[in-house]
Amino acid sequence: MVIDQILSSRKKSEKLLAILIDPDKVTVEDIPVLASKIKQSPATHIFVGGSSFDGHHLDEIIIALKEKITLPILLFPGNPSQISSEADGILFLQLLSGRNPDYLIEHQIEAVPVLEQTQLEIISTGYLLIESGSETAVERVSKTKPLAIDNIPYIAQTAKAGEFIGNQLIYLEAGSGAQNAVPLNIITSVSKRIFVPLLVGGGIRSKKQIDDAYNAGADLVVIGTAFENDLNFFD
Repeated sequence: MVIDQILSSRKKSEKLLAILIDPDKVTVEDIPVLASKIKQSPATHIFVGGSSFDGHHLDEIIIALKEKITLPILLFPGNPSQISSEADGILFLQLLSGRNPDYLIEHQIEAVPVLEQTQLEIISTGYLLIESGSETAVERVSKTKPLAIDNIPYIAQTAKAGEFIGNQLIYLEAGSGAQNAVPLNIITSVSKRIFVPLLVGGGIRSKKQIDDAYNAGADLVVIGTAFENDLNFFD
């Protein structure tokens, strides 16, 4: 199971990297070149999803990816329409940083009948949107405000609450195309507070920022926009 692999890597201090693919920005025809570049990268996982994607051609994209790549493919859904039985698993997200009930429980309830018809591995994930200097798609779509970067104890406390609730992963997110990445002191504070694996994404534009996030305590770093904009990012 994917969660067991992530837990095993964390125990061995092996750092993981996920490439986030936004299906709104990718066509099936793009997959051969995209897959070739992913295989040349240090990626260990592929995440697929976006804040506003309506679900069309999602199956086709994942099938095309699986024909070219053997990495685990996890759904990173913005809403219940972004579920595909072709993936290996799904990050079952709770937007813990906001108080919009749709993203705390309602979308999750709506997804149950669909998920019960699949063999997807369901990984409970506490999702925290962190202030990043500009409004992101997550903030706009979810109609929630990010957590302020100057209130680190509250961010760590929120992450710990997610762990207590039963989240198997905690995800600190600056947002797609964020102006600034999650501050390193926040990553460190949260990583010291929780015992489940910590994912960090959003606003990461360089290999140094990836390494800095690892050194601060991230177990898995997610990179999306920078790779979209430059498929030679890891060359």
